[in-house]
Amino acid sequence: MDGGGGPMIASVSGRVAAVSPDGAVVEVGGIGLAVQCTPGTIARLQVGENARLSTSLVVREDSLTLYGFADDDERQLFELLQTANGVGPRLAQAVLAIHPPREVRRAVSTADVKALMQVPGIGKKGAERLILELRDRLGATTSDTSLDAPAPAGLPSVTPVAPWRDQLTSALVGLGWTAKEADGALARLAPVADEQIAATGVVEVAVLLRQALQLLGRS
Repeated sequence: MDGGGGPMIASVSGRVAAVSPDGAVVEVGGIGLAVQCTPGTIARLQVGENARLSTSLVVREDSLTLYGFADDDERQLFELLQTANGVGPRLAQAVLAIHPPREVRRAVSTADVKALMQVPGIGKKGAERLILELRDRLGATTSDTSLDAPAPAGLPSVTPVAPWRDQLTSALVGLGWTAKEADGALARLAPVADEQIAATGVVEVAVLLRQALQLLGRS
């Protein structure tokens, strides 16, 4: 059922029917495919517009889960991360939610344990294990040109890691709120972002997105 080890669905292209905090629904041939995405990828999508997502299908005994990415490089790194001991699809996606592919490669190649520990679910031992197991597989950062590559067809040209405010604003507007409503929620969440930066050095966009949706849902 694993298709010989290769991806059974390597990409999807079609109209974005819905966007949620954790993913999107893309209509392909009259079928709505639910795709799990990071906040950075969600921020690129607009309901009603066409999009192309590179995808990886994770097959379990009781489920089929499709993960979507802005480009093939993210998908390949997602799959490569899972070759490390103890790394499943959710943790691999969490890595890419915090760091773009180039930063992941840099952190592994330079043994930057602190950078990898910024990912929720990765402690010091887990980061050291990732570095040990993946250093020879990820390749050099100098050959990574994904940041300079054009955006995939159907997706707007966006810097892979935008400031957290821009990511959240784009995601909230894509979910149907106005820019003014999004700005109001972000203003209330700014202290939370400051606390995250002070504690870990990074803003957890996925956490803030869920909190923003809770705030907007009450208003």
